[in-house]
This record gives sequence, C-alpha cells and structure tokens, in this order.
Amino acid sequence: MSQQFDVVVIGAGPGGYVAAIRAAQLGFSTACIDSFVGKNGKPSLGGTCLNVGCIPSKALLQSSENFHALAHDFAEHGISVEGAKFDAAKMIARKDGIVDKLTGGIGFLFKKNKVASLHGLGSLKGRVDEQWQIEVKNGDTVETVSAKHVIVATGSSVRQLPGVAIDNVKVLDNEGALNLSETPARLGVIGAGVIGLEMGSVWKRVGADVTILEAMPTFLAAADQQIAKEAFKTLTKDTGLKINLGVKIGAISVADEISIAYEKDGKAETLVVDKLIVSIGRVPNTAGLGADAVGLQLDARGFVVVDDHCHTNLPNVWAIGDVVRGPMLAHKASEEGVAVAERIAGQKPHVDFGVIPWVIYTSPEIAWVGKTEEQLKAEGIEYKKGSSGFAANGRALGLGHAQGTVKILSCAKTDRILGLHMIGPMVSELVTEGVVAMEFKAASEDLARIVHAHPSLSEVIHEAALAADKRALHG
Repeated sequence: MSQQFDVVVIGAGPGGYVAAIRAAQLGFSTACIDSFVGKNGKPSLGGTCLNVGCIPSKALLQSSENFHALAHDFAEHGISVEGAKFDAAKMIARKDGIVDKLTGGIGFLFKKNKVASLHGLGSLKGRVDEQWQIEVKNGDTVETVSAKHVIVATGSSVRQLPGVAIDNVKVLDNEGALNLSETPARLGVIGAGVIGLEMGSVWKRVGADVTILEAMPTFLAAADQQIAKEAFKTLTKDTGLKINLGVKIGAISVADEISIAYEKDGKAETLVVDKLIVSIGRVPNTAGLGADAVGLQLDARGFVVVDDHCHTNLPNVWAIGDVVRGPMLAHKASEEGVAVAERIAGQKPHVDFGVIPWVIYTSPEIAWVGKTEEQLKAEGIEYKKGSSGFAANGRALGLGHAQGTVKILSCAKTDRILGLHMIGPMVSELVTEGVVAMEFKAASEDLARIVHAHPSLSEVIHEAALAADKRALHG
C-alpha cells in the first residue's frame, strides 16, 4: 500500500519547503518531493534559490566586493595592501560551503517538523476516492504516494536562447556562472536583468572585461526610471560594466573563442569573448508534472493557471511561486506557500502583491516596493514625491559608500505611500521600512515623523519623506 498524506508538495524550493513546513505545523501529515541533485551528486533541498540562485550569488557578490574594496577603496581609509591575490577556486569553495549549510538546514527543519522528504521527480497520475496519486520517480525506483491536497511548487528553469546550447563550460547559465574556477579575461552576458547584472558585477570586480548585451531599449524597465538611470550611470562608470541596450542578437559561434554577432542602431557588430552567460529570463517548470494527463490548466506561456487563492482548476490542487503568475521572487513564493497551507486549514490569509519588495544586489544595491512614477502617470494617479541622496548622509560617508538616492511617492490627496524606490548602500535592508509602512497603509508624513537613529542610512528615507511635504531639513 502506498504512503498516504494529507498534503504533498511537489518542489522543495523557497515556496515548496516553506509550504510543507507550515502544513506540518498546522497538523497535516505532509511530504515534500524534490529531484534536485547538488554538485556532490547527492539530493539537495532548497531549489534553484539555495543551490544555484539567490544564496550562492550573494556569497560571490560579497567576496568580489571585498576584493574590489581591497584594491580600490581601502587606501583612503589609511589601509595599504601590496601583492593582493584573488583565488577564484577558494571563492567558489566558500560559496559551496554556505549552500551546503543552508540546504542541509532544510533537511533538519523537515525532520523537526516531521515532513517526509521524498527524492525524485513528482508527477500527477490521477485521483482515486478523492486522493490524488503522485508518482515519485528516482532513477529506476518508482513509488506512488497519495494525498488529499497537492501543492505544485516546481519553480522555473532557464529560458533558452535559440541557436546556442548551454554547456556550462563555454556558454553558461546561472549555475555555470556561479561555478567558474578562474576569472575569464573577456566575459559576455546576454541579458541585463538581475542575474546578468549581478554575475557581470562579480566577475568584473575580480578582473574580467564584461560586456552585457540587452534587447530592451530601456534599462531596468520594471524599475522607476529615475533610479534606473542612476543605476545605469553608476554600473557603467564606476563598476565598469559595458552595457549595450536595444541590441538584436544574431549568430553565435562557439570555438576556442565565442563570437556573438549583433545589431545595434542598425549597425552590425561582433563581440568576441572567452565565456558567455545567457540570462534572458526564466520559464515555468512543468516538464514531467503530468499536467496533460490530469487536465491541469496551463496558460499560453506555460504557467499553471490559478485564482487569487492559488487554487488551480483541479479540486484540492494548488500552485505557488515561479510556476504561477506574479513576480518570480523567492519571498513571494514563500508567502504564497504559507498562505496555501493556511487556506487548507480553513484560515483566511492574504498576500498583497502590491507590497512585495524587489532587490538587485549590485554595488550599490537597487531596491523598490510599490508603484513606479511611470506607472502612476500611466494610470492617471495624482501623486507627490520626495527624494534625498546618500551623499550628505554621515553613516554612508563613514562607510565610504555615499552614492545613491531614495525616492518616495505618495497620493496627492491622502498622502498614502504608493512606492519607495532606492539605489545605495544596503538598500536591500532599508526597503523593508517601505514594505512595513505600505502594509499598514501609512502616509509619507508617518515616515517623516518617525524618529530615525543618527547616524544611520535610514535617515535618507526620513529625509525623502520630509521632502515629499516640501520640508526637507538637509536637502
């Protein structure tokens, strides 16, 4: 007889493993199925995020920032170092250690919360007596488990670029970019999104000549364009990335060198590099899920169709994270996972998609929450704005990172905060002030009247809020 559970989650990424833990906490017998295999050839929980995405990329970003600071920034602090060397293999080993610690931690949490961890590819096979039958295939080993509720959390996979195969030797995806054993002399990146900018920044700081080719004519089109323009200037001038916008990629030939033909402003160009990162986005991962066999509805782009509560067209089948509509963000997936587990338990949780933060971990960092100024204009919403820079902020000057801007947008009539946009030091942490404020429907005046510690980076948010009411004190 097959194992029976109340809830089976397919996928152990940030959405899936959190959903499984929350379901178990609510008293459901729960299993989580995952097929990811780590660099050591063993099962590794955590999905793309922990294994080959968010976590390892931040480790490499920090390592490369440290090396860059040693070479370029420490002198003004009175610290001089001669003969500094960079060891790419050791940087990668440190990153791997962090990944191992965190992925192993999920296994510990599963045991603590009595979640059954099943390794293999999970696929829906049908429903018998209100019990969903889920096949778990691990090589030649196949077993079937049953569950009253199924949560699909299969995530996303790399969007392929037609005409070039990713081998993670010469042509790399995010996984290959995270595992280079030495710094390439010339690195090409196709795609100026989060992955392209972060990985380009890592390898530029440790000595690579980095050129990014982006099809869109606008840099960071999803971000507020005042912040995006400042980011473009900083990343090209200070970081030294070469970013070409509005390009049309042509033929790519891979030999000892990689040659990328492209067109920009009607002119034919060629980029020759030693390694090429392809980061043109991600697509929902439904391969092998058995969607067709059970009638699980997918949209034209391959996403699992869900309602506002993450319920699919099938009874007791739910879907969360990258495989459904909405931003492909780990924290969005986690919150959806918690919400679904609680809905199964009869609770009425809510996830506000309008108050989900976005972060790009370049240096300086870029972060935002809520509407951009362009969106407010397009929607005909009357607004007011205030902005302030880090240039006169005592904490930022002490850190040696006094670049960047904070911009707050609020309703012209009610003063309710509609968006907070920033580029600068540690804004990945600062943006949460905006998230909390917006979740509680705060006004810009509320932020202006909250006492902020001095000296702190958060004072720039305070100043921007004051500026929204035309009463900035330091601007």
